[in-house]
Amino acid sequence: MAKTIVRKLQRGPKPDERENAEASALFRLMAWLSPAYPVGAFSYSSGIEWAAEAGDITNAETLRQWLAAMLTQGAGFCDAVLFTQAYRACIEADGETLRSIAELAAAMTPSRERFLETTAQGRAFLDVTRATWPCPALDRLIDAASRPVAYPVAVAAAAAGHGIPLQAALSAYLQALVANWVSAGVRLIPLGQTDGQRTIAALESTVAATADRALAATIDEAASATFRADIASMRHETQYTRLFRS
Repeated sequence: MAKTIVRKLQRGPKPDERENAEASALFRLMAWLSPAYPVGAFSYSSGIEWAAEAGDITNAETLRQWLAAMLTQGAGFCDAVLFTQAYRACIEADGETLRSIAELAAAMTPSRERFLETTAQGRAFLDVTRATWPCPALDRLIDAASRPVAYPVAVAAAAAGHGIPLQAALSAYLQALVANWVSAGVRLIPLGQTDGQRTIAALESTVAATADRALAATIDEAASATFRADIASMRHETQYTRLFRS
């Protein structure tokens, strides 16, 4: 009997079981990272609103350039590294490392509005996901974190807790991040919906490259060099008219 169990474990799951697991993972990622998931992502622009008013972003191409910089050198890459490290800490049930990553993620935000953006979404994500897709990893994150939880850390914990492969979860997270940024640009510039989708398509390879870099990076490599985007998030706070909270 024991030998039979060992052979089954060595063979791994049957094709039907793998397909069911993949379908379940895809379903949950699509639900969690959908614009309909109640985390309020639509109300944040990550400083894009100020950049549009200042004339830094005026059309689809300047929006693409701005977002490519944020992905590769700014908040996007930092989120990806933090996501990766938090996921691995959850898989290893390393509460101390998870706590330090959660604290770093909250501390790294460059402005008060960006802090609100990531922690409000993180809190909302934890609340709704623990109520609908509970898992021990989310409870461990709550226990480990000593301050508000940043959004990428919360999503990473859910993905790890539900056994969703890291690369798929990270790629989906970054795609959703880009889609939300583009949605803000579409409303602010304004752009047509087709130009918005062209911008998302043009950033596909950038998303993939950012995910690959983050998967190979250490926590010490989480850093930002997008000073103009950071200034935009700071100046948005006193912008005269605003559609977004950041």
